[in-house]
Amino acid sequence: MKNVNLQVLPKFEDSWSYLYFEKGTIDQHQKSIGFHYLDRVVPIPIETLCLLMLGPGISITHEAIKRISESRCLVVWTGEMGIRFYSSGYAGTYSSKNLLRQMEIYSDEETRLGIARYMYQKRFFEMVSPELSIEQLRGLEGIRVRKAYEKYSHLYNVEWNGRNYDQSEWDYGNPINRALSAANACLYGVVHAAILACGFSPAIGFVHTGKQLSFVYDIADLYKTETTIPVAFQIVSESHENVERRVRYALRDMFREQKLMKRIIPDLKDIIYGSNYVGEIDPFSEGRDVAISY
Repeated sequence: MKNVNLQVLPKFEDSWSYLYFEKGTIDQHQKSIGFHYLDRVVPIPIETLCLLMLGPGISITHEAIKRISESRCLVVWTGEMGIRFYSSGYAGTYSSKNLLRQMEIYSDEETRLGIARYMYQKRFFEMVSPELSIEQLRGLEGIRVRKAYEKYSHLYNVEWNGRNYDQSEWDYGNPINRALSAANACLYGVVHAAILACGFSPAIGFVHTGKQLSFVYDIADLYKTETTIPVAFQIVSESHENVERRVRYALRDMFREQKLMKRIIPDLKDIIYGSNYVGEIDPFSEGRDVAISY
């Protein structure tokens, strides 16, 4: 892959990857913006930031949004600690390079199948035959996921009769299915924010297709068997009360401890460009600072 112009890439190597704020006001501060809470103002280094995540209780002014957009920083509105995704404004790069690369891979049946195969191998650490179709890969994935459900069902002594729920009758679903759905929604929020921050489309998936969040589902699947599935079964094993709320809190803490966002962005680079890709400035470098929250 040829070197690329620094101007067209989101600034992940020399920047902080993201900051998260909640319960306060973001307004213009000096020549940048600041987070106002109680009697303090915390300056936000918007020029060296790639993603600003706004959690519950945040108010933000028109002038602050203007300065964020001028700095090419993606701003997203999320649930607590980013575990839900509600909306976004302004992409983290002026370039469509990453989106075009994603479309190029998707439009060729051979490369699309190669990416789907690679994601399966990355998720389950298992080589698969190059002759398998997308449908066969989905079948293999389904088998492995069902085994994961069975594993944690036995581990936590939670009855498991399969993935089955009706959104129109949510309250009638059994606790483990409600817990899994709530957990996956949390994971989708974090993945969605990462995809947008890198300038990819959440709709152009390789295993999942035809939905506005197909690529979100693809990438989220890389982490489910180590995050949402075990957490959901553990929470239900402890109590059937308020499982959705307790799952969200548990995943909030897990995502923060595991620095999930710092894993997602290098994985996106690896999937779309290959592990050997190095540009002038690699926008997906793992050498970024951790998130800071107040």
